[in-house]
Amino acid sequence: MEKVRVIRSRTVVLPVDNVDTDQIIPARFLVTTTAEGMGRALFADWRYDGAGQPRADFVLNRPESAGARVLVAGRNFGCGSSREHAVWALRDHGFQAVVSAGFADIFRTNALKNGLLPVAVEPGLHAALLAASQEVTIDLGERALILADGSRATFPIEPFARYCLVNGVDELAFLLSREGAIAAHERAAGPLPWRSS
Repeated sequence: MEKVRVIRSRTVVLPVDNVDTDQIIPARFLVTTTAEGMGRALFADWRYDGAGQPRADFVLNRPESAGARVLVAGRNFGCGSSREHAVWALRDHGFQAVVSAGFADIFRTNALKNGLLPVAVEPGLHAALLAASQEVTIDLGERALILADGSRATFPIEPFARYCLVNGVDELAFLLSREGAIAAHERAAGPLPWRSS
């Protein structure tokens, strides 16, 4: 997993509330078990017409959106069914963070476990970010979103999730990195009553 520490980027603004995971990645694309190439299907039904051609008016198809790593979305982003593919598609497209006034719990959990930073901000700042694309800095160490004018706001994130993102490890990699300490603890604890000798 890629380390996430400081993200500096122009934002892509998608001012739509209640974007569900089927809109992020339609169900017909859920036939793979790898994230590679999923970015092409991100927002597919909004992004492409019936002939598979890009819609010029959709925000991700505009030249100024190229290379942006921060998506600013409407409220309740990622609602609907649980699908890691939604996070995979966002990450494979190049997004490292999504900013919203609120996230669906399952999406937020999937995001944190797959290297995408969900940044929840208060409604006033959210409205300002939705008003226009702008340059932002997200400092995960400081838990801060910083605007071009220097104003900043902090955002909540669980300490363990922050540790994993900053160090570029998922939960399994974290456990494996503690294998020696776990084995030492088991040796020190001695035989457990439910284990046979």
